[in-house]
Amino acid sequence: SSSTSKVIGLCGHNVTLSCRYDTKTQGVLSFCWGRGKVPRSKCSNTILSSQDGAVQFRQSPRYQLLGRVTDGDVSLTILKAQWSDAGVYGCRVEIPGWFNDYKVNTHLVMVEAPVQQPVTEAWTLTTTGTQETLTTSASKNVEVGDPTFDTIGSVTNEEKFKAFQEVGNIGRMVAIFSFTIIIILVFIFR
Repeated sequence: SSSTSKVIGLCGHNVTLSCRYDTKTQGVLSFCWGRGKVPRSKCSNTILSSQDGAVQFRQSPRYQLLGRVTDGDVSLTILKAQWSDAGVYGCRVEIPGWFNDYKVNTHLVMVEAPVQQPVTEAWTLTTTGTQETLTTSASKNVEVGDPTFDTIGSVTNEEKFKAFQEVGNIGRMVAIFSFTIIIILVFIFR
């Protein structure tokens, strides 16, 4: 079988390209990772290969298997990913028999990591006895000495509610509501 996915990686951060198979039915198998789509056999431009769970070849120490290979997690982690890491990667798990191999093609797109801004917090005690926090951070497009005020790393209730209202969640809410009404009607008209 075969699948294709897209992963977005941040430059300078670790990126994991997923590849998993069922070891309960197949046992620990040989696999490989290569640059480019998975060809008819083996991997193209092999960057990592394993024979029965033991790594036989690794092109760079930046290519790591951080999952449990014995549980079928042969996902490739690229440490401190760079712009040059962008492109297509192929994972092939060699399942015994003709044309049984499991293949995953992953397109890695690299993007610039957000710049971390220095954060300072000033605490003020109000007359009502509650504590207020003012968080300031310097932004790239602001004159020096002209701070901007942000809430860093927090999500407001309004943002959480908007995320909850996404189409998938609304569909789930309608299904649950409809199911509840049907159950109530069944008990009433017994």
